[in-house]
Amino acid sequence: MNNWLKANGIHLAIIGFFIVICFVYFSPVLQGKAPAQSDVLQAKAMAKEIMEYKDKDGKGPLWTNQMFGGMPAYQIWVQHPYNGATYVINLVKDIFPDPVDVVLLYLAGAYFLFCVLRINPWLAAAGAIAFAFTSYNFIIIAAGHSNKALAIAFCAPILASVILTLRGKYWIGGSLTALFLALEIRSNHIQMTYYLMIALLIFVGIELYHAVKEKKLAPYLRALSFLAAGVLLAFMVNAGKLWTTYEYGKESNRGNSNLTTDATEEKNGLSKEYAYGWSQGIGESFTFLIPNLYGGASGIDALVKPESHTYKAIQGITGGDPTGAIQQLAGQVGLQQYWGEKPGTSGPYYFGAIICFLFVYGLLIVRSRLKWWVLGTTILFMFLSFGKNFPLVSDLFFEYFPMYNKFRAVESILALVGLMVPVLALLAVKEVQDGGYDAKALTKKLSIAGGITGGFALLVAIMPTAFFSFTTEIHQQMVQYLTQLLDNNAGVAQSIAAALVADRADLARADALRSVLFIAVGYGLIWALINKKMGVQLAMALLGIAILIDLWQVDRRYMNNDNFASKTDLNNHFQARDIDAIIMGDKDPDFRVFDMSISTFSDASASQFHKTVGGYHAAKLKRYQELIDGQLTKSVNQDVLDMLNTKYIITQDPKTGNSGMRKNATAAGHAWIVQRIQFVKDADEEMKAISSFDPKNEAIVDSRYKSIIDEKRGIGADPSAFIKLESYHPDHMVYSYSAPRDVVAVFSEIYYDKGWNMYVDGIKKPYFRADYVLRAAQLEAGNHKVEFKFEPVSYYTGEKISLAGSLLLVAALGFAFYEDKRKKKAIS
Repeated sequence: MNNWLKANGIHLAIIGFFIVICFVYFSPVLQGKAPAQSDVLQAKAMAKEIMEYKDKDGKGPLWTNQMFGGMPAYQIWVQHPYNGATYVINLVKDIFPDPVDVVLLYLAGAYFLFCVLRINPWLAAAGAIAFAFTSYNFIIIAAGHSNKALAIAFCAPILASVILTLRGKYWIGGSLTALFLALEIRSNHIQMTYYLMIALLIFVGIELYHAVKEKKLAPYLRALSFLAAGVLLAFMVNAGKLWTTYEYGKESNRGNSNLTTDATEEKNGLSKEYAYGWSQGIGESFTFLIPNLYGGASGIDALVKPESHTYKAIQGITGGDPTGAIQQLAGQVGLQQYWGEKPGTSGPYYFGAIICFLFVYGLLIVRSRLKWWVLGTTILFMFLSFGKNFPLVSDLFFEYFPMYNKFRAVESILALVGLMVPVLALLAVKEVQDGGYDAKALTKKLSIAGGITGGFALLVAIMPTAFFSFTTEIHQQMVQYLTQLLDNNAGVAQSIAAALVADRADLARADALRSVLFIAVGYGLIWALINKKMGVQLAMALLGIAILIDLWQVDRRYMNNDNFASKTDLNNHFQARDIDAIIMGDKDPDFRVFDMSISTFSDASASQFHKTVGGYHAAKLKRYQELIDGQLTKSVNQDVLDMLNTKYIITQDPKTGNSGMRKNATAAGHAWIVQRIQFVKDADEEMKAISSFDPKNEAIVDSRYKSIIDEKRGIGADPSAFIKLESYHPDHMVYSYSAPRDVVAVFSEIYYDKGWNMYVDGIKKPYFRADYVLRAAQLEAGNHKVEFKFEPVSYYTGEKISLAGSLLLVAALGFAFYEDKRKKKAIS
C-alpha cells in the first residue's frame, strides 16, 4: 500500500488540488446551494409526471402525457437499471455536488489524456485546467446543459484510451475505451458523441497511413480489433438507451417528414435553417484569443454602466438614470453589446490567451504526428461550426454525411476544438522540455508565435475599428427603427448607434490588452524554461497558475455565485397561479390544458402543473410537430383542441398581461365512439381533413389501415353504446365499454406503435391511427375491458443486452488490470 501511495502520490496531490479549486470556484455549494440552471428547471417540469409515478411505484414510467399530448420518456428521464455506466455516473454525482462533479470529470479526464501523452504531471495538470476551464464548458453548465457537459467530459479519456490501445496496450486500452465510451453514450448527448467519432475517425485514419508507411500494419490491425471490441461492448452496455433512441429518432422531428405538400418541410432530418440557426461567425473565432471581441454575451450589462458611451448618450436625452430606456431599446431595436451573427449567445468560445499562443508555437515546433491530427480536425471542425456562414463545407456534410442533418446548433462542435487546442499547446511545452531543438531555434520560434498572437491582440487594442466594424448585419435597420422611435430625429439615433459601436470597441480593446498581458506572461515563462533561468517544476506550476487565472476570470463573467440559489427556491421555482390551482382541483386523471399565456410550444413551465397540449422538448414526435405547425400555430383549430381532450384554455390579456382561464365545453373526452370513418390516401389529405371536422362523430383515417378495419361489421354507433376511462397510469390505460354491436372508438391518446399494445379482455388486438395523431380501434359488440400498455421491445430487450454488456465490461476490466499487473511483475 505504501509503495502504491509513493508511486501515485503526485497524481493524488493533483487530484486533490483539482477538488480544492472546484469547491473554491463553486463555493455556494458549501452553503447547500445549487445552480439555478434554466434548462434543468425546464427538465424538472417535463419530468413532473415521471417522477411522481417513480416515487409512487419505485419505477419511472416509459411514457408521459405531461406535454405534447404524450410522448416516450426516453429523452426526458428513464431508468436503465442494467446499464453499468449508470451506476458509475451516479456514484460521482452522489459523492460530489452539482456542478463540482462535472468539472472534476473535465479535469480528471483531461489529466488522464495528458499523462498518456507522457507529459510531466504538473504540466498535465495545467493542460487539464486549460481544457476544463474553457469558457464554453462553464457556459453550458450555467445554462443547465448537463448531459452535454458530461459527454464533453468523457471525450478526453476516450481519446487517451484509444492512444493506449494503438501503442500496444491492447487489453487495458481496449477495456478503458469500452468503459469511457459506455459512460459517454450513457451521458445521452448523441451530438457530442457524434462529433467525437468524427475526430476519432480522422485520428485512426492518420494512424493507418503511418502503419502502412512504417510497415506496422499487423499491430495496428490488432489494436483496431481491440478498439472494435471495446466499441461493441460500450454499445452493448447502452443497448437499452441506443435502441430506444434510434427507434424514437425515426419518429421524432429528426426523422422523415410525413407531409409532401409543404415545400419548406424537410423530408429527412432537420431543416437546414433550423440546424444552422446557431452558426459561428467566421470573424467570431478570434474570441478564442480575445473573449469580448464580439461583445461577450447577449445583453446590456456593459451598456448600463455610467461610464459607457451608450449610457451617456441616452442620459443626455432622458436625463436621470437611463437604465430603463436602455432596457426598453434592447427589446425594441436589439440594442445590445453582442454584435455577432447568432440569434443570441450566452458567451464566447474562449480558449485562453496563453493557450492560443502556445497552440501557434506548437504548429511551429511540434514534430509528433498528433500535430497533423489536431490541426486537421481543428480546421474541419471550425469550417463545420461556421454553418450558414461558410456553407461550402457544412452543406457537404449536411447533405451527404450520415446523420449529420439530425443535429442543430452546429457551433457546438467547437467544444471539441476546445480539447484539440490545449493538446497541441501542451505538446509544444513538452517539446521545449524534451530539448529536441537548440535554445536559439526555440526562442526564435517562440518570438514568432508571440508576435503572431500578441501582435494581433495589440493591434486590436490600439485600433480595433481598423479590423472590425462592431456592427451587426442589421445595423442600418436598427438605426432606422431607432429614428422612428425618436420622432424621426436621425441625428440622435445616429449618436446612440455610434455610442453603441464605441462601447463594443472598448470591450474588445480592454480584452485585447488583457490577452497581450497573458501572452507576455506565457512568453516569459517559456523563455525562462528554454534558457534554463527557471526550474522545470516551478515553470510548470507557474504556467498552470497563469492559465487558471486567465480562464477563471473570464469564466466568472458567465458562471459565478449569482448563478446559485437555495434548493428550496429552486424546488419552488414555478409558482402556481390561482387559475392553475383551480385547474389542479379537477380530479379527472387525464385531460389537457392549452396555455396561451406562455410560449406554448417552447416553454415547459405549464407541465409543472398540468398535462399540456404544448411544452418544450428538442425532439418531440414528428407528427405532433406537424400538427402544431399545421393546426395550432398560425391559427388555433378548435376541432383539434377538442380531439386532444383540451379541457381548459388559459389566455392572456395583451393589454394588462393578466391571465384568464375558460373551460372548453366541447372537449371530446378520454375516448368516444364515432359514427363514421373518412378514409384519406396520405398524410397530406389527413392534415387537410382535420382542418375542419367533427371529431366526436367522425374519424379521419389513412387508407393504409383499411386492412384492419372490417367495414362489413359496421361502424356507426348505437345510442346506447359508451366507453369510459376506468384507470389511468402513464403507460397503462384501462377503459371499459358497452356496445350492442361492433363500433369504432377513438382514444384521445397519442399514437406511437413502437411500444403501445392494445388488449381486449387480455387478448392482444390491432389498433390504428386516426385524426393524424390519435389511437383508434374497431371493437366487438358486448361489454369488454380495453387496455393500452406501453411495452417497447427496444427497452426491455435492450436492457437484457445491457446487463450482458455490463458484466462483460467488468470482466474485461478485471482481466486487463490483472494482465497489466502480471506483465509489470514479469518485467521487474
